[in-house]
Amino acid sequence: MLIRYKKSFEKIAMGLMSFMPTEKEIKQLQQSMKQYEEEKNFQLFLWKEEDIIGLAGVEIEDHQITLRHISVNPSHRNEGVGHRIVASLKEMYSDKELVSTSYTEGFLQKCEDNEPAAE
Repeated sequence: MLIRYKKSFEKIAMGLMSFMPTEKEIKQLQQSMKQYEEEKNFQLFLWKEEDIIGLAGVEIEDHQITLRHISVNPSHRNEGVGHRIVASLKEMYSDKELVSTSYTEGFLQKCEDNEPAAE
């Protein structure tokens, strides 16, 4: 289940986000977290099953949302968690196109390649 980020989840969110190649340095990671906390068009979501095991960060614009961050706890990878996160985002923002950054492009493309064809 996708839940909105709250400050009480900061440590787990930072831990998950630190798996992103762009967030390896603590200053950059702190800056990204601050952006999600302060800018209203940036939203951070956590994926919760029994525990919080994934994260997605988006930038919301008029006709699209940009997937800026997506991360899954390494012990839960290859279980479809990332695909479920993307599917939930598409459902939540069904009126907008989901687009990627250069860092999330490969994963988003993989998700779209595995989507069932519309009938």
